[in-house]
Amino acid sequence: MTASRSLMIFLGWLALVTLTAMSGIATPPGDWYAGLAKPPLTPPDLAFPIAWSTLYLLMALAAWRATLAAPPAARWHTLWPFVAQLAANALWSILFFGLHWMFLALLDLLLLWGLIVLTIRRFARVSPVAAWLLVPYLAWVSFAAYLNAATWWLNGGG
Repeated sequence: MTASRSLMIFLGWLALVTLTAMSGIATPPGDWYAGLAKPPLTPPDLAFPIAWSTLYLLMALAAWRATLAAPPAARWHTLWPFVAQLAANALWSILFFGLHWMFLALLDLLLLWGLIVLTIRRFARVSPVAAWLLVPYLAWVSFAAYLNAATWWLNGGG
């Protein structure tokens, strides 16, 4: 594969990941979120864009490496969970911040978590590096599930 083709694949994944990030930008936390009771360990607001920017870059790098490493006949099998988790990722911001449906957002996070685990397993078969690049994302989504569940509970859920 040529370097220019490899770069185009990376830029394609980066564009798709950036499109996913746009759901978060389109649904900012705003006054509603500021007024919610939040659990212990809630990071300062500035931590979220820093963390997500880093994670989105790692995600694009992981998908790029997996694409390059997967045999052509196995690419769809390897990559579809990654694309599915991008959709679940984008949906969470809409559910939580856009619609204020904290419980449905939590269910979406559980689906997202499972899809990330599946993606890591699929990526590990073709590129251990690609799989490891997603481990910080899995850790952050696990922490986000705690934040989502606790925020829902503290604000009248359950």
